[in-house]
Amino acid sequence: MTETKLPPVTQIAVVSFALIVASGIWIVSHLPEHVPLGPSAILIAASALLVATNVVLLLRVRDFDWARFFAVAKWALLAYCVISGMLEWVFIKDGTRGGELAVLTLSLVIFAIHVPLLMGYTVARYPETYD
Repeated sequence: MTETKLPPVTQIAVVSFALIVASGIWIVSHLPEHVPLGPSAILIAASALLVATNVVLLLRVRDFDWARFFAVAKWALLAYCVISGMLEWVFIKDGTRGGELAVLTLSLVIFAIHVPLLMGYTVARYPETYD
């Protein structure tokens, strides 16, 4: 029995999430005063690059169970878009404006993409075979 060599999607996702959390901590640690957005922007850009890397690495896998991946990922994406939308509403309702809101919004977008990608990958990585 041969197994397809899979990329380190999970490990990359963990690093991406750590960068998002670090960005959020940076912002929160400076509120309610002015937040220097440079470090957060760098962390968000690095996290987005890791998301793109995960997508590219997954697209290069041969014999990946894409049907199962999309069966899980599409519903997870819907759920995480709703969750991210609610969090965005909370940020706006709380009075977050300007650059801080933009950085937090980008964080939520990455969150809403990467979690469903990771869930779909986790389910599809071990295709069922019936003998």
